[in-house]
Amino acid sequence: MQKTEIYKRLYKDYSKKYLDKIILSALFSILVAGSTSSIAWLLDPAIKKLFIEKDQSLIFLIPLMIILAFTTKGLSLYFAKATMISVGEEIKKKLQFDMVNSLIKTDTQIIDKKHSGKFISNLTYDVTHITNLLSNAILTLFKDSLTLIGLLTVMFLQNWKLALISIIMIPLASVSARKLGKRIGKVATEAQEKSGYLTTYLVELFKNHKLIKIFQKEDLEVNRADKHLAQLKDKNKKIQTVFVRLSPIMETLTGFMVAILIFYSGKLMARGEVDINNFFSFLAAMMLAYQPVRSLSTLNMVINQGLSAASRIIPIIDQKNEINNSDNAKPLIIKKANINFNNLNFSYEIAEGKTLDTINLKFEGGKMTSLVGHSGSGKSTILNLIPRFYDAQSGDIVIDNQSIYKATIESLRGEISMVSQETTLFDDTIKNNIKYGRENATDEEVFEVAKLSYCDEFIKNLPDKFETLIGENGVRLSGGEKQRLSIARAMMKKSSIILLDEATSSLDSETESKIQDALKILTKDKTTIVIAHRLSTILNSNNIYVIDSGKIIDHGKHEELMVNSELYKNFYEKQIQK
Repeated sequence: MQKTEIYKRLYKDYSKKYLDKIILSALFSILVAGSTSSIAWLLDPAIKKLFIEKDQSLIFLIPLMIILAFTTKGLSLYFAKATMISVGEEIKKKLQFDMVNSLIKTDTQIIDKKHSGKFISNLTYDVTHITNLLSNAILTLFKDSLTLIGLLTVMFLQNWKLALISIIMIPLASVSARKLGKRIGKVATEAQEKSGYLTTYLVELFKNHKLIKIFQKEDLEVNRADKHLAQLKDKNKKIQTVFVRLSPIMETLTGFMVAILIFYSGKLMARGEVDINNFFSFLAAMMLAYQPVRSLSTLNMVINQGLSAASRIIPIIDQKNEINNSDNAKPLIIKKANINFNNLNFSYEIAEGKTLDTINLKFEGGKMTSLVGHSGSGKSTILNLIPRFYDAQSGDIVIDNQSIYKATIESLRGEISMVSQETTLFDDTIKNNIKYGRENATDEEVFEVAKLSYCDEFIKNLPDKFETLIGENGVRLSGGEKQRLSIARAMMKKSSIILLDEATSSLDSETESKIQDALKILTKDKTTIVIAHRLSTILNSNNIYVIDSGKIIDHGKHEELMVNSELYKNFYEKQIQK
């Protein structure tokens, strides 16, 4: 995106809403500018009346006016900053909400292409820089520009010749800041990348902490952490170093200006063109102008950081889903929940070849159908296509003679529940995890599905029963307990189609028996498609599809396949040997 496009977008979507507060902050900035300028101006009568003419009539008035000027400056500065802090935090929240909202609603394939740690870095690191651009930079622009104008006015009123000499510093500082600003933008992008790598690493670190301990890789991970932290440190150090490079430039320019002014003022005083009181008032105004000139000089760097961050955030917010409701999409009406795959082709990436190659499947409503095949054969892909986590490149999926691509996504997914081997739970109470299947469920319904899924057996032994917090992804529960909880959640949804992805493949016999009983209740009279490695699941299936390299090799009941399918027979015999 071009800079002008980014500016327009940030104003339209974020700053415009708070324009009244920004204007209020600008009004306070005018008071800051006026009071700062009056401080320099008051030095003229103070020196002339009190010290040169020794006039005692203003001995109380001038000090009181100086106190008033400083007080006005302090209060105005406080209210200007407080107002923009409020604006900044509101904008930050809106940016983060828009990004999170986009990520929640975005297609699964988009999330799969980028590590969650990098999204987290965008959400924290980048948003902070955009907030600085839309709050601190705006305040600096108003406050310091107006203050500089006020002080320059004082300087010209005292002596226009000296003022012309002093303003040479402004373009010189601006040129230096512009060059440093370009450097800041580049380094800020590099720093964000390193921040993303660090966040990604930390997510992996916490997720795999048991693995690290069992393989005794603590020292290796400490070294990796040190490397990531060192890289981010170096980039942040570069950013801060670029910022402070302006200090010696400004100090040197100021030194030259003061020296030249003293020299030239001496000449003017000798000719009687300037008085000592005019000179000190002018010098005070010039020294006070140092701070706004410095701030305005660094403003370009803050802007570049913000624009660089916005160029990464806005595409995420604007991400368009490829999986959408078609024109004139209608709600899916379920009668028997028969599911058919018709000549369906699918690839995750076109260049990688077909994951599913012209497959035709029939899943009978109210019955259980198993998918059998080697890892990577395409079983999970078939499950993921039914709720439209992904869309096929060609072919169709039909439920009760209705194409899922012509049905609304909401009505389609509303009829589907999924239970996977990789159980996903929230760091919340057991009750809330079960109610995730249906938020308006009553406590009695929660207790009922907990009983049907055999969750009540372990819940009654927990300290807070249904109000027990289960930790990140259910870390405080066993594998079987987590699986039963996910079954309870699916039961709560009361959907007509159940997808089971190896739901019992890694459990002991006793736990599996309970889960199988729970699954029988869950899948009773429901269209159930199961990726099965366990014999009990396969034998109970109404139909079995044998899949190999994205193609349907055979299908039928167990007895038929034992005779007709060599691949299935080998698969079955390996199960017996386990």
